[in-house]
Amino acid sequence: MSSEPIERRVSYIGDRLRGSRCTLCGKEYFRGKDYCGSCGRKSFGKMQDIDFFYEKGKLEVSTLVREPTNKFVKMGSYIYGVVSFHDGKTRVPGRLTDLLHGNGEADLSCYEGRDVVPRFRRRYSVGESDIVPTFSLAFTLADGYYPHQEYKVAKPKREYETPGLVGYGVYTSKFRIREGMMERSVPFIDEDAVTAAVEAGKMALIHSGVDQSFIGKVYVGSESNPYAVKPIASKVSQVLKLGKEDKTDGIQGVDAIDTRFACKSATSMFKDAVSLVYYPQANTDYAMSIGADNSQAAPRNELGGELDLFVGFGGSAFLFGMHDVIAELEGWYSYTSDTPDFWRRDQEAYPRHGGRFTGEPAYFKHVLKACKTLMEQLNLQVGDVNYFVSHQPNIRFPVKVARQLGFKEEQYGPGLKVAKFGNTYSGSSPIGLAAVLDIAKPDERIIIVSYGSGAGSDAYSLVTTSQIVEKRQRQKFTVSHQIENENLEYVDYNTYRRLKHGL
Repeated sequence: MSSEPIERRVSYIGDRLRGSRCTLCGKEYFRGKDYCGSCGRKSFGKMQDIDFFYEKGKLEVSTLVREPTNKFVKMGSYIYGVVSFHDGKTRVPGRLTDLLHGNGEADLSCYEGRDVVPRFRRRYSVGESDIVPTFSLAFTLADGYYPHQEYKVAKPKREYETPGLVGYGVYTSKFRIREGMMERSVPFIDEDAVTAAVEAGKMALIHSGVDQSFIGKVYVGSESNPYAVKPIASKVSQVLKLGKEDKTDGIQGVDAIDTRFACKSATSMFKDAVSLVYYPQANTDYAMSIGADNSQAAPRNELGGELDLFVGFGGSAFLFGMHDVIAELEGWYSYTSDTPDFWRRDQEAYPRHGGRFTGEPAYFKHVLKACKTLMEQLNLQVGDVNYFVSHQPNIRFPVKVARQLGFKEEQYGPGLKVAKFGNTYSGSSPIGLAAVLDIAKPDERIIIVSYGSGAGSDAYSLVTTSQIVEKRQRQKFTVSHQIENENLEYVDYNTYRRLKHGL
């Protein structure tokens, strides 16, 4: 079965799975149409756009592509089929992703008839000098690891005097590798930092209930951008439709920018985001900060391969505003120094690090100083803090720094998730923060201290509000769901390296 011709026929839809509906007869089409084939001329100007990005479909029929051709060879065997929406009113072709068929066999009856969810993924492999093609004609099973979740815009109930978090989301893959005390999230072959950023942002919108068009700023931090020169943020803002959409020209009315500072690329923007939404003249109701990485590491048999024991994959997104705040930002403090503990030179595939130098005087000095200074400024004692989260490059560092600061296991344990996902770089400490927010009660204080090699730390103090409980029911894809799910799939080292390298 030829792969490329099928993909060419569906390439025109772009990154959002879209269609159109005749408002006269209700007929739906899998493409934008100016008129209805049944109603003819009288339907001009009466066609309605349909967007399936947050919807649930059904896999009707499928086939196994055993030997992909052309640009699809790297995918290995995969399932291609027809997905229907709205009780069969719309049918689209698409790939069933997140499935491994190493032996080139599959029982298709296990999949046909089941609900599926559209996913934003890479389409196929390309050369190093090519644009990475993406689309939303990939689907995963809705009753598996990734549940279907509705995105419902909610009218704000309350405006706060202090800006803070209004929603958040975390995304990691269902694939894991287990070695010793560590489990690490592994991307599927068609995933990367961009797809993780989109998924995390999608979760934050669902959790917050914020109208996506009211987001005026988005920051995306990553160490694993597929491009040396081209932003991630522009793709993320367009796929998520952030800001006012200009449908005529296909652009978004939002300021989108990539940020860089190693593993604190996302947290460094928290203070900028709250400042922006607090400043009336900025005309920015909400700002989003995303951290996403397919954390790089050399293979075990190469120089720098020791990092391969700890790196993970995933993304986190945090939405800031003044309405329906779930955690007010009480204060922050940052420390920075030129400490070359970890780096990746231009055109090098993998990073290097300075061995023991990465602990002292890098990680511990910055995290300790930032946290202590923040607590002094806010006149806080250890007992005033309910939860403590720090950057998690491994298991030992965050435990050691928490104990040095005087925190007990019940304070730092709930946010310590590196042993379940690995070091997700820009998403590392934010995923720990999300794990705490998943369980925190109103009026509890959380201190998060990020760390970025090179080097610097951002310390933040947040105090939860009553609305943290109200919004919790909107989010099914919690951090604990991604840890305890029965559909997790563990892979061996060779499969891990193949998936990690991607398309």
